[in-house]
This record gives sequence, structure tokens and C-alpha cells, in this order.
Amino acid sequence: MNIAIVGTGYVGLVSGTCFADTGVNVTCVDVDAKKIERLQKGEIPIYEPGLDELVKKNVNAGRLKFTTDLASVLADQDIVFSAVGTPPDEDGSADLKYVLQVARTIGQHMTKYVVVVTKSTVPVGTAKKVHDAISEELQKRGVDIPFDVASNPEFLKEGNAIKDFMSPDRVVVGVDSEKAKKLLTRLYKPFLINNFRVIFMDIPSAEMTKYAANSMLATRISFMNDIANLCERVGADVNMVRAGIGSDTRIGRKFLYAGCGYGGSCFPKDVKALIKTADQNGYSMEVLKAVERVNERQKGVLFEKLQRAYPGESLKGKTIAMWGLSFKPETDDMRESTALVMIAKLLEAGCNVRVYDPIAMDECRRRIGDSVTYCRDMYDAVLDADALLLLTEWKEFRLPTWGVIKKAMKKPLVIDGRNIFDIEELEENDFEYHCIGK
Repeated sequence: MNIAIVGTGYVGLVSGTCFADTGVNVTCVDVDAKKIERLQKGEIPIYEPGLDELVKKNVNAGRLKFTTDLASVLADQDIVFSAVGTPPDEDGSADLKYVLQVARTIGQHMTKYVVVVTKSTVPVGTAKKVHDAISEELQKRGVDIPFDVASNPEFLKEGNAIKDFMSPDRVVVGVDSEKAKKLLTRLYKPFLINNFRVIFMDIPSAEMTKYAANSMLATRISFMNDIANLCERVGADVNMVRAGIGSDTRIGRKFLYAGCGYGGSCFPKDVKALIKTADQNGYSMEVLKAVERVNERQKGVLFEKLQRAYPGESLKGKTIAMWGLSFKPETDDMRESTALVMIAKLLEAGCNVRVYDPIAMDECRRRIGDSVTYCRDMYDAVLDADALLLLTEWKEFRLPTWGVIKKAMKKPLVIDGRNIFDIEELEENDFEYHCIGK
């Protein structure tokens, strides 16, 4: 089977590589010539654990290729996946210009039946727009070539994307024809053999499933952050509350961790897009609007704790160390990260900011330049610091040598945005410690 995947970001590159690893012939397409050139040289443009080895393996096996020219490979493809970006527009809705651009290119150059599958996260009704765009281009050419459109939303977690693809909780496929269903069933046969669930449904339901899933997870995070903030005011411990409610099988333990707000490429964008979709259809998603408000407020919680740790004092001129820049561990992705919000607040207050992250330093420099000091390691970051803020729960931050850190800092103050440190150990080392929800 031959498939093409348009877009070589997290979704496209991981999906294409993993499909190739199951024996499919995959051509990854991207308009970014420099990115394709790097991939052809074996250089991976994104950070995802294990991806570089898997790409090299399948390139060497001849199952994975890269090109900038979708038109030149269309004639050989059974399925074309669209995995291009859908960035939020100014009004919060998903911008479909890249998705529709791919559709028009397919309509302009296809020569035989093909299934066009939206892999990008797109609003309900996008498949119809894709179908119409392809049909319009075929009409312009004066040809009648059959095709189908399907929806196959991704559920990959950055930092764990390969495992998620190879061992999925479920694969959701939206189709409206038996021919498309048979072709996609054949593509996913390796997963059926391993008894993973492939759930076929109508296309609008598949499109909605992705938004609903991410919005539910975002809701759980904002709910627990709201509970955590109340716990601090009434003397409760959010970790004990989490253990208590998470033991209820109707609720479960996942995504009940309090923290300093969610970020990344999915949750913020998808919550906004679903809110906008509802508005456009005459309905107000009141719960999700509250989820978004709580999350935006939560991103400022650590700054508020820092201000309270210096009552009556200005933060101007103080040196603040930050551990963690990416929105979560095992990725260099800083999209909508709390770190960007914190850095902006600290710089506005006149602080000197020293940062360290195991992976995301280059990404941070690309985004904000040299407005902060980039440190060689976690201990370098706390040198002469008036406070240490923990924003990303990288494993290497979990067991620091507190004695060394105390000697390096001006003031032994730790503000833990992910609740990963042992309060007793910090108190034994005479640190002032603040976390979320205690």
C-alpha cells in the first residue's frame, strides 16, 4: 500500500514513520524545502524520543521518503493524509487555509481514485469543505475522477507519540463510503491483529471526537486547579483530595494533577476552536469558557506566590531562577507554555531571569531572544537567585542536591508549580517552600 502524508510536524512525521514501520510505503510531503532537505539528510526537525532512530530505520529500508512536490507523487497513492497545521485564527476558530490548500492541490493533480484523510484537528464540517474544494478543481479540469474524504483524528501525546501510535487506546476513523472503509481497514490491519480498537463512525462524529477528548482533559486540569486554589484557602491538601476522588472508578486518576496551567499545541487551541464552533452554531459552551478562564488565571499563580513571598518589597532587580521552559516534559514545544507567561511577568517587574531546560533552550531563544540568561545546567541557574520557580516536571529536577542549591542562592525560596518536591526535605534544609494546593 502507498500513502502520502502532507505536513511533517509532530503528527505527520510520527504518523508517516510509524505507518512505514508496519510495512506501508510512505511519502512525507512538506512545502518547507529546508525541512525536507534536513529529513533527507537524516536530520529530525522536531524533538520526539525515539523518532530519529525510527526514521533512519525506515528510510534505509526504502519505505519512507520525503519530497516537497505532492503533485509528482499523487498518481501512486492509495491514501493521502492531510496533517498540516490548523493554527487559531484571530477569533479563536481553526484556520483551515492549509487544509484547503492541500485539498485544492489534490484536485488539480489527481489521476485516479484516492481517499483523502484529514489527520489534522479540524472543526466539524471540514470534510465537506475538503470534498467541495477537490470537486471544484476537478470541475475546472473537466474530469470526473472518483474520490472519498475521511477523518482520522490523532491522539498522540508529545513526548510519547511513537508508543501512542503503535499501541493506541483507540483509532477513530470517520467514513461515508464502504470503499474508503475497506481501504482504511486494510491500512490499520496491523493494529486490528494486535486487538487494538479501530472505531468507525460517521465523519462529523469523528471530527467532534478529537475536540471533545481534548476539551474533557483540559476541563479536568482546570477543575483540579480551581480545587487546588480553594484548598490553599481552607487548609486542605490537593494531593490528598486527588487521591480521594481519583479512587472513584467513575472519575479515575488521570489528569487530576494540580499545577500552573496547561499549554502546548492542542488543549488551548482546541478549547478555543470548540467554543468558536459552538458560537457559530448559536450555542454557548459555558463550561469550556470557564475552563479557558481558569487556565489563563492559573498561569499567573506562581508570580502571585512570588510577590507574596516578598511582602511590601518590589521585585525589581531580583534574580529569579526558572527550571523548565517546555509546556511539559519530553518535548521542546513551548507553544502556550506557562514559562512564556512567567518570563513576561518577571521581565515586566524588572527581574533578572535565569533559565534552564534540558531540551527547550534553543526554542526559547528562538521565541524571545536573549532577554533572559540561558544557563548550562540546573545548578548554574540558581546562582545568586532570590527564588527558584519550577515550571516543567522534567525527571532530572526531581531529586536535586538541596544543600548545594541553598549555598548558591541568595534566599532559599522554592516555588513549585508542579508539586514534585518533598516538603519535609526542603524544610530540613531550611527552605521556604510554596506549591500548588497546600
